[in-house]
Amino acid sequence: MCGIAGIVALRPDARVDQGPLRKMAERLVHRGPDDEGYYVDPRGRCGLAFRRLSIIDLETGQQPITNADQTIHVAFNGEIYNFGALREELQEMGYKFRTRGDAEVIVHAYAAWGERCFEYLHGMFAIAIWDQVRGWLLLGRDRFGKKPLVYATLNNRVYFASEMKAILALPEVSREIDPQSLHKYLLFQYVPAPHSIYRHFRKVPPGHYVTIEDASLGQPQRYWSVPQPPPYRGTYEDARRELGVRVRQAVLKRLVADVPLGAFLSGGVDSSIVVAMMRQLGVSPLRTFSIGFPDERYDETRYARQVAELFETEHHEFIVTPQAREILDTLAWYYDEPFADSSAIPTYYVARKTREHVTVALTGDAGDEVFAGYDRYVAAKLAARADFVPRPVRQMMAQAARLIPHGEAKSRGSRAYRLIAALGQSPSRRYLSWVNIFTPAQLVAGLRPEFAELVDLDEALVWFDGLYENAPGAAANRAVHTDLQSYLPYDLLTKVDIASMACSLECRSPLLDHDLVEFALSLPLHWRVGRNGGKHILKDWAASFLPVEVLHRRKMGFGVPVGEWFRHELRELLEERLLAPESLCQHIFRSQWLRTLLDQHLSGHVNHAHPLWALFMLELWHTRWRPTGW
Repeated sequence: MCGIAGIVALRPDARVDQGPLRKMAERLVHRGPDDEGYYVDPRGRCGLAFRRLSIIDLETGQQPITNADQTIHVAFNGEIYNFGALREELQEMGYKFRTRGDAEVIVHAYAAWGERCFEYLHGMFAIAIWDQVRGWLLLGRDRFGKKPLVYATLNNRVYFASEMKAILALPEVSREIDPQSLHKYLLFQYVPAPHSIYRHFRKVPPGHYVTIEDASLGQPQRYWSVPQPPPYRGTYEDARRELGVRVRQAVLKRLVADVPLGAFLSGGVDSSIVVAMMRQLGVSPLRTFSIGFPDERYDETRYARQVAELFETEHHEFIVTPQAREILDTLAWYYDEPFADSSAIPTYYVARKTREHVTVALTGDAGDEVFAGYDRYVAAKLAARADFVPRPVRQMMAQAARLIPHGEAKSRGSRAYRLIAALGQSPSRRYLSWVNIFTPAQLVAGLRPEFAELVDLDEALVWFDGLYENAPGAAANRAVHTDLQSYLPYDLLTKVDIASMACSLECRSPLLDHDLVEFALSLPLHWRVGRNGGKHILKDWAASFLPVEVLHRRKMGFGVPVGEWFRHELRELLEERLLAPESLCQHIFRSQWLRTLLDQHLSGHVNHAHPLWALFMLELWHTRWRPTGW
């Protein structure tokens, strides 16, 4: 696991030298504290920078790495889990290897297959390949977007890096905000690729590559899509057995390391399965790490402790208190864009604790998306049954729900209320209402007219509609596919990558193995979303080795009690940041609308924890990075 950066000149007079590359690499030391390396094309057309976190091939794994005649140069962040098999295949084709690691496999894979090389790579990666003979650069990102890769076009150059802060280290780089992307953030709590909060920046989308050749930056090209596999043809019992084999194989692939490894253990089904497989596969010592809270509504440590005792792990716990405010500026630094998932706090803490003991941690991430574990998938299934009711009738039902008195803050956040209130909308907008931060109507009501004039208010909605409507199958399956292309890469995977790499910790996600995902999506929906909720077949398979209390416990999100923090410990800071005349929020929203939002939450009348957290983190980002206006 590492950090990469580089520059490509788009004109002959815009030569690249090593000075800016070193500045960029300095900003990525947390991603690679063990080593650094540089390459500059003899003609000054391209430069690559590399920071290394040593995981595999500790002796000969330096980068950038080149082929024998030094015509292909690669800087690579991530892990290629099938590098052993690819190495054998490439050796049979005549390619010679000088190292034991996975980076050299990429060099020869490109020589053998060109830009199709990404199709052969199984793992998580962000890759830069410079072809010195052809004079072109190839940037590629893994299928689900586990590893970040951003680029910016300015001053007759293309800059790229694992994180935006590496590019922002250069004083000539513009920090102008893109208002359209800011609107996307307010809707989704993240900025989806290829967009960026900065006007001149872009992200390589998951499953895509970008080429730079002949002074021209190409459009992202897709090499992989979320699969729509043919239906599984075996019996349920066949599928359950095959599921066990595939999960075990996915975990086994991710145990290859020349450094100590462990696992995040939340006490939920997914992380518990990963720990169980690690125990079965003989990992010793098996170290597990958990985060807890003084507030029992958010604390899962008793379940994690139960699993740790069952599998005899070396278990470590850390309790997060409201003093977490001390790391808020730290998070604003590491998340280069505004990022509104409050679970970044416990993720950062568990990563920091874990890094004290190991360099690699396996996680249970993506189990809910792949095996339909969220309650909202059940809600989508239930709401779809009401679609036979004429839409005017459904709209009346939704309007009636909105008239229900809500003296208690939790009333409008209840599952029943949210389900009924969304019945009058189209299926895609209904699903959006369950996952967004502000509703489109809330934003229209609150935005200053001068900001609203800068933004196409429908663009983000059309993007989300397209994801949902182009997905296959029934409503719950469409919701799963939508999350795999939105919430998973741009929220969940971004959160884990940035928080873990801030601590120089590599995280691996066995349940997001793309072969396992394809198998899971081939299964009938009712095998995944059963009568008792999501992840039916996964829980059924795990019933032979996990405690009943873990399998059937009420689902608890990996969140923090920010709503209570805003009413107490963080209240003064929240009001100070949002209501200050110079705040970014004051330039986006009408002052009275902001004041009302705050008052409703602080009084306990309505729970606006998530919207307020989004605005709070926006202000912290704005203060930390000082972007220029639009």
